[in-house]
Amino acid sequence: MKKHVVVIGSGPGGYVAAIRLSQLGADVTVIEKENIGGICLNEGCIPSKALIEAGHFYQKTQSRNPYGVKTENVTLNFSDTQRWKDKRIVYKLTRGIEMLLQKHSINIIRGQATFKDNNTIVVGDDELSFDACVISTGSSPILLKNIEMSDSVVDSKGALNFTEVPNSLIVVGGGYIGGELASAYTNLGSNVTIVEAADDILVNFDEEMVALVKKNFRSRKTKIMTNTYVKGVKENKNSLEITLESNGEESTLMADKVLLAIGRRPNSQSLNLENTTIKVDEKGFILTNEFGQTANEKVYAIGDVIHGLALAHKASYEAKLVADNIINDAKRNIRKENIVAIAFTDPEAASVGIELKDVTDNHSVKTFDYAANGRSLTMDESSGFIRLISLDNVLVGAQIVGHNASELIAECALAIENKLTLKQIVETIHAHPTQNEMIMDVVEDMLGYPIHG
Repeated sequence: MKKHVVVIGSGPGGYVAAIRLSQLGADVTVIEKENIGGICLNEGCIPSKALIEAGHFYQKTQSRNPYGVKTENVTLNFSDTQRWKDKRIVYKLTRGIEMLLQKHSINIIRGQATFKDNNTIVVGDDELSFDACVISTGSSPILLKNIEMSDSVVDSKGALNFTEVPNSLIVVGGGYIGGELASAYTNLGSNVTIVEAADDILVNFDEEMVALVKKNFRSRKTKIMTNTYVKGVKENKNSLEITLESNGEESTLMADKVLLAIGRRPNSQSLNLENTTIKVDEKGFILTNEFGQTANEKVYAIGDVIHGLALAHKASYEAKLVADNIINDAKRNIRKENIVAIAFTDPEAASVGIELKDVTDNHSVKTFDYAANGRSLTMDESSGFIRLISLDNVLVGAQIVGHNASELIAECALAIENKLTLKQIVETIHAHPTQNEMIMDVVEDMLGYPIHG
């Protein structure tokens, strides 16, 4: 007899779990209170990358290029940009996911899911029992109690849906989301100021990597204020007045828009988990064991709603393992050490495995500059570097900052996950001319016979 599995949420964790469960023979129901595809597809990962890409394209038309191509009087119609993002990307992908769910005979229920008890979920007037349940409800932006949200003071969703590029934008928070949207709107023509309470922006990356991102920000006249707190925002007739505090001193800035991007919190509070034995911590994260099970062993949780990096690809990975655990009692451990972290800033930053701060005398660390790579030069993208870390001639860590870092890091992740030796990496022919050749160059240097070093 088929197991009936209820999946709450249809983001990159939920819809992947649902499809894999169906493939493994389960009878699956997905409950979604908003849009199929979740936050990532509708108001996060995908639409933000669309604006980032539009910004890159527009910026290249606004500055001198080495190709001999003359671009004069190039303008941006941001309404067309937003229409392209919403209709040709977000709608297309969300519709595609809905069709995939239908293809796998997955029942979709629209509405808010709440738990009546350990064995029953309520959606509106309907009650559902289940053999297993996967909670994949994602996360929401953290807001500041002293700041009232409006059309001008927005979270990331609001910033992705501006009807026009603001002349001036203050981004509160210099993490992944703040950094990426600051990059996008800088390139789209805004005068951007990043306000960060910590000592630096992009604190999950090391100083050398962040230095290149900051250098590019400053070359585009983007201001970065660290160790600075937002005390309040006053809306005037035609502008916003932002009160800041740094080192005990207050100051004010004026701007057209303010984006709050200070972090995200797990979406667990509306599930009525208090009616169950499921445990959450003080921040609202659902507690699970290494197999993804909550305190109610019939209920699993994945993605942003549990501890760990808030990354779509982490949620999708966990989804597949949890599905196997539910159907096959596979006891697969969802805890993963080597998870790629990427900031789609300008330039991009990416990291996997151990970091520079973890290096000991037993490790080997080598770098290669983009400026020595032929393909990077042909793309006029010579700013950046690849750093690799090895131990006992096995790759264990990689950091890349520069053009296409988000794509280049995949080879490193594959090598680290499969414990490839340095010799195995260099004996893999790397096509020429490509940026991937830089990985081979670094590894050859580690082995003591660099060609381009």
